[in-house]
Amino acid sequence: MTRRRDSFQAQHQNQHQNQHRIGRRRRRPIAAAATTVALLPTLFSASACGGPAGASTAADDLTVMTWAPAGTGSADRPGMTALAEAIGRDVNLKGGLNGRRLKVLTCNEHNTAEGAKSCAQQAVDAKAVAVIGSYSQYGDDFMPVLERAGIPLIGGYGISQPEFSSPLSYPVDGGMPALIGGSGRQLVEAGCKSVSLVRPDTPAGDNLLGYLANALKPAGIKMLDVKAPEKSTDYSGVVRKAIGKDDPGNCLTIALGNEPTGNLLDSYRRLGPKNTKIASVIGSVQQSVVDSTGGDGGPLAGAYVTSWYPPESARTWDGLRAVVRADTTGGRTIDVSDPGVQTTWVSYEVFRVVSDKLTAAGKQVTAKTVSGLLDSGEGIDVGLTPPLNWGTTNMLPSTESPRLVNTWVTYQVVKNGRMTLQQPGFVDVRWVLTGSKPPA
Repeated sequence: MTRRRDSFQAQHQNQHQNQHRIGRRRRRPIAAAATTVALLPTLFSASACGGPAGASTAADDLTVMTWAPAGTGSADRPGMTALAEAIGRDVNLKGGLNGRRLKVLTCNEHNTAEGAKSCAQQAVDAKAVAVIGSYSQYGDDFMPVLERAGIPLIGGYGISQPEFSSPLSYPVDGGMPALIGGSGRQLVEAGCKSVSLVRPDTPAGDNLLGYLANALKPAGIKMLDVKAPEKSTDYSGVVRKAIGKDDPGNCLTIALGNEPTGNLLDSYRRLGPKNTKIASVIGSVQQSVVDSTGGDGGPLAGAYVTSWYPPESARTWDGLRAVVRADTTGGRTIDVSDPGVQTTWVSYEVFRVVSDKLTAAGKQVTAKTVSGLLDSGEGIDVGLTPPLNWGTTNMLPSTESPRLVNTWVTYQVVKNGRMTLQQPGFVDVRWVLTGSKPPA
């Protein structure tokens, strides 16, 4: 296994000083509201310009879009669009992105195929140069719309297969495959003798089995598949099956979502296993879940967590925290420990770097030039992940997920009620994702 052992605090120690520069079926259409967030800096104040995606746009504006579901239940990711709006305000108050006003459109995709398709069409109609840091499970519906218009998707959350296969998708994380493969390796190193995977009873959940099996097989560890409903208030039966006899060396890893994981942990607490080690992945567990389930006195005390990024407490998130703190006009709480929020931040940072590079080369920032630079094989380093590179030679040798180029994860552990690094740096799980032999 390959580790990148540089400390997050030391790695790119000046990075945070630059963060602020971001200076199919026909159904009745679902109205997906779009909000335009763009502030015009003036000598004494800034005034907001709001409206639908078709609102007036100045010729020099850089238009981008971020979408996510809201008002739908457990799938909601309102922090992603709220952060996108905050970034737009922050950029324009500081003079724009390389002198151009950044027009950020946000859209509620309603957690439906038609909603996702509608958001994508609004991006097309608005002539967006990119869709950035968005969340939707309906990639089969929204990616064809973007592809026809030549609009790149930078940093989708990674829960739909087209995000890892479309030539116009540039994922900044490894999605659930990297997380579940990383969780398996983390539990191997923890000395587990058996691992139960608690996962949703869905096709997406089915896909996780192979990655976990690849991670456990070299160590000869047996795996138990435990299917769980996506929505339930009582997971007692699921937890009993996952725990089994509660023998020493028994481990379980949770790959659900925030809300079902919280409910499952309530059942776990009531059953009170003595020997079973618990693990999870970011998105199922984050700092807010640790807090809401009792912190150091709750079931997640000592739990192992696999993430795409450094923990929220790392200094490399200083830029994100600064923008959230400074955003006084949105009136919404943005949880900086939310992996959707973090992915949105990383994605906008990628766009900032791309814009800087294109401008330095004397090129206009357009959908075509953005995708062209990302395809060129030139690494994009924003200090929050290993350098990202979507060049042909860096593609994952997989027919299903060739665009999954970031195969690095972090190992974290809940200690004193906080998610902290278990070891410094990143761990590369590329070999797990390709079913190869582990490195010597």
